[in-house]
Amino acid sequence: MDLRITRTSGLVGTIEVPGDKSISHRAVMLGALANGRTRVTNFLRSADCLATAGCFRQLGVAVEDRGSEVIIEGKGLHGLKEPSDVLDAGNSGTTMRLMAGILAGQDFYSCLTGDASLRSRPMSRVTLPLTRMGATILGRANGSLAPLAIRGGGLKSIEYHLPVASAQVKSAVLLAGLFADAPSKVWEPKPSRDHTERMLGYFGAKISRRDNEITVYPEPTLTARDVYVPGDISSAAFFIVGALITPESDLTIRNVGVNPTRTGILDVLTAMGACIEVSNAGTLNGEPTADLRVRSSRLDGTEIGGSVIPRLIDEVPVLAVAAAFAGGRTVIRDAAELKVKESDRLSTTAGELRRFGAAVTETPDGLIIEGGAPLKGASCFSHGDHRIAMALAIVGLASPGETVIRDAGAVSVSFPEFADVLNSVRLQY
Repeated sequence: MDLRITRTSGLVGTIEVPGDKSISHRAVMLGALANGRTRVTNFLRSADCLATAGCFRQLGVAVEDRGSEVIIEGKGLHGLKEPSDVLDAGNSGTTMRLMAGILAGQDFYSCLTGDASLRSRPMSRVTLPLTRMGATILGRANGSLAPLAIRGGGLKSIEYHLPVASAQVKSAVLLAGLFADAPSKVWEPKPSRDHTERMLGYFGAKISRRDNEITVYPEPTLTARDVYVPGDISSAAFFIVGALITPESDLTIRNVGVNPTRTGILDVLTAMGACIEVSNAGTLNGEPTADLRVRSSRLDGTEIGGSVIPRLIDEVPVLAVAAAFAGGRTVIRDAAELKVKESDRLSTTAGELRRFGAAVTETPDGLIIEGGAPLKGASCFSHGDHRIAMALAIVGLASPGETVIRDAGAVSVSFPEFADVLNSVRLQY
């Protein structure tokens, strides 16, 4: 599917973005491991989250899909059944890595696979600690690539230092720790998103944090809970940047998750001069939420790196778009992790922005963007990556001429209604 975009004179109105992808995944997972019925409202019905639901159905869990609401009949920590077929995670790294942690604790055999993109992404960062805990995991390239065959059960506790800040790896170890013989500890070099820790606590697990050390205690009794999934700030990010770089914009995004481990993009954009107002702050099932009002702003280049990177890693492509329209130079560093996402997001972001005329240089761990170059609409490619597709659409909003994004169907991974929501608030020249 191609997506065609023309320049807009602004984004105006009030919208809500789909439920948070990270929280939707974890709500299904913890609901399946809990005792009782979990009701998840504002569930993100994206390809990734539906893959997680599908895997648990194969493990014997009843997951009823009612659209934006999902009902999970939990089986408890030890109620999952050995699957009769291979579990397919689709394009979802979250599904594969977190499921590996759960399956490592199960006393049966399972096999996890995914699409061609996911089968090329590194899994050794997960399989190594899980193997140290006692699981048997076989995969291509000495266990570093899927498909992964897992024989779980009999796990030992672990004290594990993450080599890089990764919420997925951290979560896999913490979930496996639920089935270990003693408390497990994970140290992360920088704080990464903490949705797993928050949701484990919400469902009744004993988990504690001291500085960058997280401890999970084994064999809790998890109790089913109702979960409301706030809007995904990673999805909101495209509309935030779109409103900032198009004239006459005044856009409100309601009920957005503003977990402090995810709001690096708000901090960086505010430092660049963005006019973003936060109101109606609250908390839902342990997750902070708020409304965001965004108005057209003159942005200045900045430096982005260090401890803020794990708090905005998924937003780097759209931050690069903001930088292309800002005055001066923006330097993004410490973001080598983006090379092993759905695409090599450093290379694809740089290459696709150059099609519009942007001055972008790729470095080994980031990007250098010289803002202010005159841009014009272009024919470009998503590379099968949902965040690249949506970032390119935002470039098209502020560039004269027509922009055509090839293979834009990739947006269904996280934001199936992206084009419709965009059209509902854009003003025509």
